[in-house]
Amino acid sequence: MLFKYKAIDDEGMNKEGEIDAPNRDIAISGLQRRGLVIISIKDEAQKKSIFSVSFFEKVKTKDIVILSRQISTLFESQISALKAFTILAGNTENKLLSKKLTAIGDDLQAGISISGALSKHPDIFSNFYINMVKVGEETGKLNQTFLYLAEYLNRQYSLTSKTRNALIYPVFVIITFFVVMILMFVVVIPKLSSIILDSGQEVPFYTTVVITISNFFVHYGFILAIFVVLLSIWLWRLASTLKGKIYLDSVKLSIPVVGNLYKKLYLSRITDNLNTMLSSGVPIVRAIDITAEVVGSRVYSEVLASVADGVKSGLALSVAFSKHKEQIPGILVQMVLVGEETGSMGTILKTLTDFYRREVDDAIDTLVGLIEPVMIVVLGLGVGILLVSVLMPIYNLAGGIS
Repeated sequence: MLFKYKAIDDEGMNKEGEIDAPNRDIAISGLQRRGLVIISIKDEAQKKSIFSVSFFEKVKTKDIVILSRQISTLFESQISALKAFTILAGNTENKLLSKKLTAIGDDLQAGISISGALSKHPDIFSNFYINMVKVGEETGKLNQTFLYLAEYLNRQYSLTSKTRNALIYPVFVIITFFVVMILMFVVVIPKLSSIILDSGQEVPFYTTVVITISNFFVHYGFILAIFVVLLSIWLWRLASTLKGKIYLDSVKLSIPVVGNLYKKLYLSRITDNLNTMLSSGVPIVRAIDITAEVVGSRVYSEVLASVADGVKSGLALSVAFSKHKEQIPGILVQMVLVGEETGSMGTILKTLTDFYRREVDDAIDTLVGLIEPVMIVVLGLGVGILLVSVLMPIYNLAGGIS
């Protein structure tokens, strides 16, 4: 492996160069034997390798779930952290994850803690994940911590995947509808309308409307295309700002049926995160702050930031939640209040997590059951109205000729 280093020699002169060694420790020892004081040392070969692989591959949540379970099993078998990550690096199919685990193993060998080594890879391990590992290090229960993480990530992965897959079908149907309608207006209607207009017969009003729309698409469709492109650019730029993200998330939550689904999904994440972290010994304010980072909605991130400020100022969690009635339902506030009064917050949060997970499942089933027939009917009516608008005059024309 090739390492690039910066160091100071015996005379106080700066030195830069490269050294080839099996690992970081041997490279450092070799430089020290030369009488150099090392300022920095980087693995250039690994850096290039990670870059080249990451362009084509990414680490999925499912990979982290499996990794967490494997780490938990290895720790439970009394295998050291360094050996565990070395074993996993050599047996992981995902090349990018393998490179990352190798880098983590090198950091562990250099004396860095597990949470510190993981924190160097924020693109794979979230702040939530790293803080949970840090708590596991402090309590000496790393095997349980990684098991909790695996179960938590698996729950979130299953819930998010089901929600995403439920929304793919209606989006596909909507796109299909617009494609079919555009093709009808651009390809089919112009050919049929020319027959109607050439016949000289009186054209019904609804047929005139359809022909006018068709002419617009044929002659000025590029204007619509430019508008769509500009709108997409505007939305992309809007989504890149904090205010824009909050606005778009607010719009998403206000959409009938879909907004209710997303609201329950975010509430499930909040209660699940808080339950997992509080059960592991993370302070409540820190748990709320971390949950705000990973909830997946800027609206709820702002709400949780306000809740954290309220708790810091001495408010009970239920009181802080109650100040956001639009985003936090009354049942959640009342359940948290019960948890505070009885000292069973963990049980209450777990109950709420299960409740909102079932609510998400029911909302998804309702959404799919509602959208499927509606979209089919709308698509059929749209195409049917277009065809009737142009075929009826042609039919009358054929009847008049006969």
